Amino acid sequence: MAEPKREEEKVIPIDTHRTERNDASQEDPIDPPQADPPASAELPLAAELQKLKAEKDELMQTMIRRQADFENFRKRTERDRHEEGRRGVERLILDLIPVLDAFDRAIQGHGAPADDEYSKGITLIRKQLWDSIARHGVQRIDAAGKTFDPHQHQAIERVETDEVPDGSIVTVVQDGYLFHGKVLRPAIVRVAVHPGDGGHSARTEN
Repeated sequence: MAEPKREEEKVIPIDTHRTERNDASQEDPIDPPQADPPASAELPLAAELQKLKAEKDELMQTMIRRQADFENFRKRTERDRHEEGRRGVERLILDLIPVLDAFDRAIQGHGAPADDEYSKGITLIRKQLWDSIARHGVQRIDAAGKTFDPHQHQAIERVETDEVPDGSIVTVVQDGYLFHGKVLRPAIVRVAVHPGDGGHSARTEN
């Protein structure tokens, strides 16, 4: 009996080049190198940053100047308000000083023993008035025996004498007063002059 005829085996050739290409295609692709941004793109950004910094510095300087201006305005307003209040007190004290003069004349004009109680009462009232205005910065100009000062004294007469230094105040006719160091009213005085220096006793002008 004859054996069945077997089909011939077909050999399929392997395309090695194709296989290599397929294997290569399955591998991770290599990222192509990225090119650096051109230098010309960085220049506008740097210029913009520089511009913003300059604007910030300018705004900061403006704010500092405005703050200083406001602080100066506040101090000036406070100073003006204080000065205005002081001028109001000054005007009031100028009105009260003649009252002190009246009390002084009343005290000096009653020397009789029967008037002692009256004099004590007037003296007490005068002291209360003086204490009230002295608390606001009023001072009496101490002129007796001092050297004449045209900034604080008003001479109405020169008295010829050699018992005191030339130019000394020998009599205070009316007290003068200061208000926080400022002359409210000069003291009215008589001033000594040595014989031969000023001639006869005479009136003097301010």
